[in-house]
Amino acid sequence: MEWFKTLLIVLQVISALAVILLVLLQQGKGADMGAAFGSGASGSLFGASGSANFLSHTTAIFAAVFFISTLGITWIGNKKEVNPGVLSGTVAPVAAPAAPVAPSQDPTKPAVPK
Repeated sequence: MEWFKTLLIVLQVISALAVILLVLLQQGKGADMGAAFGSGASGSLFGASGSANFLSHTTAIFAAVFFISTLGITWIGNKKEVNPGVLSGTVAPVAAPAAPVAPSQDPTKPAVPK
């Protein structure tokens, strides 16, 4: 189970870095305004509209991997292992029945010899 937790942590770190990188690569909504005045390159690496679709879908996939791996790590971390302890398998001794007790005498009366 330890190898599975390690795998989930590696997946989480890789997906987190990928989401950060992909978000930084995407253009903001106001980036097209600069392209209208000639200061931006609207048709860059993926084309004018292709970058939004490709990068958005890839970001969503990596975000889903991030959340699923986080849930998996949480689920593994909350599982409690049952430790049987030192006295597992032993049986407690049965208590013997108590002997009948003689009724007590009134302390104000003197003891009567038998």
